[in-house]
Amino acid sequence: MSEDSLRPMRIFKISTVEDSLILRKKSSNVKIIPNDPVLKYFIKRLYVTVTDSSNMGVGIAAPQVGILKNIIWVQRFDKDDFPFEVYLNPKIITYSEQKQTFREGCLSIPDRSETLNTRAFSIDIEYNTVEGDHNTETVEGFTSVIFQHEIDHLNGILYLDHLEKERLDTSP
Repeated sequence: MSEDSLRPMRIFKISTVEDSLILRKKSSNVKIIPNDPVLKYFIKRLYVTVTDSSNMGVGIAAPQVGILKNIIWVQRFDKDDFPFEVYLNPKIITYSEQKQTFREGCLSIPDRSETLNTRAFSIDIEYNTVEGDHNTETVEGFTSVIFQHEIDHLNGILYLDHLEKERLDTSP
């Protein structure tokens, strides 16, 4: 809490061994205490980091800044004005059989993007809000890709893992 709350945090990258080890770990749930100043401060800094002009991300997960907690920010392209929203302890409950193809990149894997064909078109998620409410929601299209990508980070999974699985599944 000694840093300026408007200063972006360092993004962990897979190109650094120590960072890569953190990115591959599973995160733990957040204990939600409404008005917890430490949680609010971290959430604000995570938002500043994902929206920083040098990053230009559409989502971020706490492990990407070295904090192994189940917190993500997602830009909601399925809502008016495409707001960023924060989700605590998010989980995907159901994946649709229907898949979709999108190009994915990652703040932790700079200067690279790949086309994936394995993301579900529609997902059902559950999550907590900062106020402690528990919600469920169905998300579709590109926004569901962002959720899948960020929730993967909470489980130590990178989009490259899906690419490798896709290659293995289609090889002769």
